[in-house]
Amino acid sequence: MAKTCMTEREIKRRDTVKKFAEKRDALNAIIGDQKATAEDRRDARLKLQSLPRNSSPVRLRNRCALTGRPRGVYSKFGIGRSKLRDLMMSGQVPGITKASW
Repeated sequence: MAKTCMTEREIKRRDTVKKFAEKRDALNAIIGDQKATAEDRRDARLKLQSLPRNSSPVRLRNRCALTGRPRGVYSKFGIGRSKLRDLMMSGQVPGITKASW
């Protein structure tokens, strides 16, 4: 199990990313616009840098929904590999069976 503070921090980051997503997209559009003046693009870069670090989606980390484990998480299920295996072996994941030949 991951520490509670790690999972709480990740939840807080996800909220911050959602909060600043529109503003970040608008600034990135201005920065990428070749028709905009150099001053406008520079101002947009400065405003983008002044946003909180945790508002960047790059800082998000996929974590297991059950244990909070940061590695070995299947994005299709949102669960770590060990817990997914336990659920599959107990027959709680529909459509998946143990291979045998």
